[in-house]
Amino acid sequence: MEEFKTIFERHYTWIEGFMRNVRRYGQRMAMIDPLQHKTWNYGQLNDDCNRMANHIVADHLQKGDVLMLQLPNCAEFVFTYIAAQKTHTVCCPVSFRLSAGELAWQIKTARPKYLIFDEKRRDVVEKAIALADYQPQRLLTIDGESRGNILNFTELMRDMPATEPENHREYNIYDETTRLFTSGTTGRPKAVPLTSINEVLSAHDVMIHFPMNYRDVTMNTTPWFHRGGIHCAGPCPTFYAGACLIIMNKFDAKLTLQYVERYKITFIIGVPTVLERLADEEEKQGYDLSTLHGIVTMGSPLERSACIRYQKVLTPNIFNGYGTTETFWNTFLRPFDLPENAGTAGCSCVDDDVRVVKVYSDRHAEPDELVAQDGNEIGEVIICSPAKSPYTYVNNEAETAAKYYKDFIYTNDLATWDENGFISIIGRKDDMIISSGENIYPVEVEDVLDSHPKVEDSMVTAVPDKMRGQLVTAYVVRKDPSLTPEELDEYCKASDAIANFKRPRLYRFVAQLPMNATGKKLHMKMKEIALQDLRNGLLYQI
Repeated sequence: MEEFKTIFERHYTWIEGFMRNVRRYGQRMAMIDPLQHKTWNYGQLNDDCNRMANHIVADHLQKGDVLMLQLPNCAEFVFTYIAAQKTHTVCCPVSFRLSAGELAWQIKTARPKYLIFDEKRRDVVEKAIALADYQPQRLLTIDGESRGNILNFTELMRDMPATEPENHREYNIYDETTRLFTSGTTGRPKAVPLTSINEVLSAHDVMIHFPMNYRDVTMNTTPWFHRGGIHCAGPCPTFYAGACLIIMNKFDAKLTLQYVERYKITFIIGVPTVLERLADEEEKQGYDLSTLHGIVTMGSPLERSACIRYQKVLTPNIFNGYGTTETFWNTFLRPFDLPENAGTAGCSCVDDDVRVVKVYSDRHAEPDELVAQDGNEIGEVIICSPAKSPYTYVNNEAETAAKYYKDFIYTNDLATWDENGFISIIGRKDDMIISSGENIYPVEVEDVLDSHPKVEDSMVTAVPDKMRGQLVTAYVVRKDPSLTPEELDEYCKASDAIANFKRPRLYRFVAQLPMNATGKKLHMKMKEIALQDLRNGLLYQI
């Protein structure tokens, strides 16, 4: 048994799976970049990944060193993701929407040896490095010219050999291969260290639930820096399965449908707003979508009427997944669950145990303290996902202890569930806002608003929105009556503390904010007020 354990832990890694496909399918198409008019078969893809890997080795990076990416979906992202697997380094993609201040925090936390970024973000990156007071060993830009200590990615790789890199360290399934950032209840980012076995079993999960195999052609319209981006028909499962990946740099409904027709795409992944735009475009243009095996959506539930429309206009095979950065997806709706169960988050995936437990203000409920499966009693969603979760955060014992308890992650999502285990998400214990698939925390937006000299106090909540899921909504007590929503909007746009997509889109000026006896802001009450104000047309839209 000891020999089996040694062999299993050494060989059941993501990079071993990729290299099997390089040997099996060397001439099979692996990746297509329509905008750059470039294609790679598995042999060519491996060559370019090796060039990156050999540069990492030549730079004497060590096991566990971090390669941070602030990139849109692109070939350079893929090269780095796979090269990290080959060299025992850690690929750490971060949002390309971060402000300089937010990026600085992640740089300071991860301390990357490489920082690879899109040229359009050069000014933000340089400012973030100054704020972080940390200098990566290498700064690489894609599309931009080499200047000063910032070098062009393609130029740097051009002269490197395409041979397999020298590697004196054996692979192991427990090695950290990818690190993703999420946010805690205070908005502080938490780093999730994914191991090679987490990536293998995340790929298996996709291959089981779609299902997906080497004959498929996939395109994820969401950014790969998300767990759902990289692991749901993104680079991780697609290359592990030996399938073909179409790169979509930035979502465009017309291009998406054209690519389906041109490249015979079998699976598309996107948030519900993506499906809405695809349906609108398909009704106008009528592209051939006959190759689609399914469209998979994540981020928020599907309304029944919308689901029926998508099944009619796009494909009968609509899927919906729910989960977390820490655990990937953990409940799933398949086409045969729809439209009857539309609006729910589905029920547990094959290898997951998802429950709804009672909520206490001073402690975690025990994993067996379940709420009634009657679709009415509200509790907290907890998830046991040993295949896809590392059960820890990087250098953050306090958050690890707070989030994980008795083999479950406590999500802070409030939900009901029915007798068949279908879960309906009601809201968040921590008042998080989800807009266009992005997590936004009221407190971080409030901090920016409150720093304006004309603001006395503020409270941020959200109202429902057909396209984005939720719209960030700000209630502001003015210190100066001349303050306008437009002035606050410009202030938020200029702030380094929050990304542009987090700024409020709806405002209302009020005399006071709802608070309890101890002065704590009542966000749940504010959400009720905002919904009523929306119905009465009292919110000012930017």
